[in-house]
Amino acid sequence: MTAAAVTSRNTAASAVTTVELPDSPDLLRLLPADGGLSWVRRGEGLVGWGEAARLEVSGPRALAEAAAWWDDLSGQLSAPDPVGVPGSGAVAFASVAFDPAAGTSVFVVPEVVVGRRDGVAWMTRIGDPPPLPVRTEPGAAPGRLRYADGALDPASWCAAVAAAVHRIGDDELAKVVLARDLLVTADVPLDPRRLLDRLSDRFPDCWTFAVDGLLGATPELLLRRTGRELSSRVLAGTAPRGAGAEDQRLAAALLGSAKDRAEHALAVDSLVRALEPYCGELDAPAEPSLLTLANVRHLATDVTGTQRRSGRRGSAGLLDLVAAVHPTAAVCGTPPDRAAALIAELEGMDRGRYAGPVGWLDTRGDGEFGLALRCAQLSPDDPASARLFAGCGIVAGSDPAAELAETQSKFAAFQAALEG
Repeated sequence: MTAAAVTSRNTAASAVTTVELPDSPDLLRLLPADGGLSWVRRGEGLVGWGEAARLEVSGPRALAEAAAWWDDLSGQLSAPDPVGVPGSGAVAFASVAFDPAAGTSVFVVPEVVVGRRDGVAWMTRIGDPPPLPVRTEPGAAPGRLRYADGALDPASWCAAVAAAVHRIGDDELAKVVLARDLLVTADVPLDPRRLLDRLSDRFPDCWTFAVDGLLGATPELLLRRTGRELSSRVLAGTAPRGAGAEDQRLAAALLGSAKDRAEHALAVDSLVRALEPYCGELDAPAEPSLLTLANVRHLATDVTGTQRRSGRRGSAGLLDLVAAVHPTAAVCGTPPDRAAALIAELEGMDRGRYAGPVGWLDTRGDGEFGLALRCAQLSPDDPASARLFAGCGIVAGSDPAAELAETQSKFAAFQAALEG
């Protein structure tokens, strides 16, 4: 089943203009109070607003249909681009459902995009949108916050983890990623700009994203495509931060943890197996490194490759590649079909677009997609409410209490943005 809506009837005939900006704006400070789109890391990336076109799609061929829609629209929106860097010109921001066949994926082509890359800033406009918004200060702190359990309370979720460990012990699968949700309600409407500002400040090495009410700061890059060059950052294996010498002890313990390294290897192998048929060259380091964030550390591996130049796989576009690699073991498990079935059995919730690909793509076929982690879905019905998500990779030897503590550490990333 597919649902599509173009919010501007004249999109195809609208002029697309891209100009270089004389200075480099603070991208997140440009966002309007409602409907802002974001993909920003260390002050660079893209923000957008307005809707020149929009696609909502679901079903077994969701990403293939989205790719065809974007290919068609890209041809209509092509225009001279004096900047000529990835992300300049018309772009689509995308937030893909964790299960694209069952959930609804959203693609938005903004009327205005402002970008910054390697110190070069630009603006792309479709048609004759309103002038740049006058930035108003984000709303006040949300005041008193009330939290409530989502689909499963902590005890029930720990029981689900124990059941997963038992199934892994029976050799049904090697890994499954189980997530939980947390509901929050504030005294006043939540201001997305305030949340994005705080996430960006606290997690500058993450990609701060916002698409259709889903916003967060993800440390995990599912896939970047620049010409034929491909790259990905795989994360799996997590440890909390500590103070002083304890912080270094925790870091060393994570790097030396057989359990975490096994979990991480499954995630890397899953991505490599999916991407390898599309690549003439593919490199995945044998040893992971440590990615240090404000609240946790992860085992990380940066995978790089070059897409083939011929054949069906050589002609695959970015959305085709995303469909091929998602879901990886980092957000689903191994083998993926059994892990997905176990998630549906034990998790007790609809993930929606949590843990799905999120990012952007341009008319040249370049783009970046992360995984929607450390995020919240703002309620479309109650602007003072949101649903937070956090998950953990469950393998042989996983301890339910330790996994629960890991989800709490991951929730803390968004809670700090809410509460500060």
